[in-house]
Amino acid sequence: MDTGLTTIPEAAIEKHRATAQSFITRVVVLEDPSRESGTALAGTNRRFVSTVSVGSVRRTREVELSRTVQAVHPDDQLLTIPQHTLLYRARRGIQIALAVSDTFAEGTDLESLQAKNARAPLQGDEAAAFKKLLTASGYIAAFALAAYLFQLIDADGEAPNDVAEPDFLFDTPQDAVKALIAGLDSAIAGAKDDADLLTRARAFARTAIDGLLQRKARFDGTLGAFENTHIRIDADDFTLDGFDVAPGKKSKPLVMTFKKPEEVVGNHIAKYQSVKLAKMLMAYDFDRQMNPFVELGGFLFTFIGDGAPGTGKTTLIQMIAGLLDGYCKVAGYPFVYENFGVDQISSYQGKSGQNCRQFIDDVLNPRAIGFGTIDDIDQVAAKRSDDRASAGQQEITGVLMDAFAGASTVVRGNCSFGMFSNYPENVDDALRQRAGARWLVDGPQTLDDYIDIFVLLAGKNHEIPLGDHKLYAAQEIQRAVAEEYGSYAKPHEDGLRKVYDRFVKEVGQPKTMADIGNYLHLIKEAEPRFTGRAIKNVTDAIKMRAMDIELPDDWFEKPETFMHKSYDDKKAMIEELRGPFDMAMVMQEINRYADSEFRYSDRSDDAAVEKMLRDARLRERAAREMEELKKKGLWNA
Repeated sequence: MDTGLTTIPEAAIEKHRATAQSFITRVVVLEDPSRESGTALAGTNRRFVSTVSVGSVRRTREVELSRTVQAVHPDDQLLTIPQHTLLYRARRGIQIALAVSDTFAEGTDLESLQAKNARAPLQGDEAAAFKKLLTASGYIAAFALAAYLFQLIDADGEAPNDVAEPDFLFDTPQDAVKALIAGLDSAIAGAKDDADLLTRARAFARTAIDGLLQRKARFDGTLGAFENTHIRIDADDFTLDGFDVAPGKKSKPLVMTFKKPEEVVGNHIAKYQSVKLAKMLMAYDFDRQMNPFVELGGFLFTFIGDGAPGTGKTTLIQMIAGLLDGYCKVAGYPFVYENFGVDQISSYQGKSGQNCRQFIDDVLNPRAIGFGTIDDIDQVAAKRSDDRASAGQQEITGVLMDAFAGASTVVRGNCSFGMFSNYPENVDDALRQRAGARWLVDGPQTLDDYIDIFVLLAGKNHEIPLGDHKLYAAQEIQRAVAEEYGSYAKPHEDGLRKVYDRFVKEVGQPKTMADIGNYLHLIKEAEPRFTGRAIKNVTDAIKMRAMDIELPDDWFEKPETFMHKSYDDKKAMIEELRGPFDMAMVMQEINRYADSEFRYSDRSDDAAVEKMLRDARLRERAAREMEELKKKGLWNA
């Protein structure tokens, strides 16, 4: 998607107000009576479906949405604020849906064919093309209305399971909109209160979107003009980006305790890459909907941070979110931060996957800068081989795997996802390998680190002298990172060190690409998890190191210096700073990544051995106690 923003004038929306008002007052629709009967089964929300076919017989139904909304409080002649809001959103959504279908007609042959058909009925190929485009415009109108309702209706309750999708009709945009209004009327009928009214309305919009996306293949070949359309209506804070991303709910102001980089002690490489990631995201171009770092290489779409409890993973999240929030305020860009946690695992089948998909879609929104985190990923997503995991955890694993490196994954460079865990060895191997970077979050390590963190946390309410120490000198990112990268000239983990020593003994220090391939093959033989995807992650990390450029801070102090420049200008400015990668860089990144795989493998093996030892001890203890009971005559088995 590389086209610009499509604007719809308010006059084009306003001209449909009379039609929209009539639709929410009273419409007559044709419905298929075989879809469901009018009587609910006792004790359930399900309805009896007859096994007798009634063919193509359809019946008419009068739909009075305003009266159905009024019926929530039948004793009150005035509408409550939620009731009025729903009616207003429905009317405004109809106006916008019809205006969007007009925009589609203007961008295709539909407008000219409509004019010809008004003069004389079309014949032959023209008639067939007219019908195809007209039904496509009906589909688009339905999608725009469902998207508008879903994005603009605020509801926090648990979505009900008895909301059915509408009886879709795409003959014309007006017919499509009427069908959705009829479906909305059925969904909210009998709502208990205002909260239930809005929850059911939003659930219906979600159901309608899912149903429409399932039917999208029917219109292939006629939706191209809409696929690449980006519509923004500021008066409603409504965004529509073709069909690429199911529209999300309105973003709420971010409330978080932000941390500055100097408040993060230790974790030098993770901190350094966090600062780089924040600046990379701000290179995103909203008109082109692409980031130069994606094209040039080195963009970090997914990463995983692991470390013991209390080493600073939450502080890193607060630091990245704080940097992005500050940069976005300077540039005037919308910023979306969301965390997916265990509280979004649902007991309803399929609901956990829906929650996770919604989280992904909200962060992927191409009209905002996004940062999504999954804290304690080992608890949220389960290993597929774990038969003790809930169905919800397995659903989340599948959704995350598809979103991070699935067949339909598109990386634009406007957002990044971070997974954090104290026990990454418990994360499914395929999901963990979808993390493009591995950050070891090990907290303060050196004497200087411990002095710095104590002084930072102790505050200033004292007169104790600092002593012989240069405060925060060890936290200077450039120097600390150079030292840490240099330490990976040789592996840290024992298992990988044996492979490295064997390689150096047989081949010597690597000098060619063939030598690197030989080293990677030896690692694969020692650690089967080191697959082709691991090689891709290593090469991505190398490209990122080649783009190991420090974007100047003054680029982000004023938007016109860098952030508001055109895509090509941004790309040229970045290209001027980058340099080639060398052998030292390659070996450091291979060792860093492979170290993490050996570390996860060793932890997993240690945990398995510990469990086996504990089971063996328990069996021996049980045998001893059983013998004691037998001697006392108390064993009754």
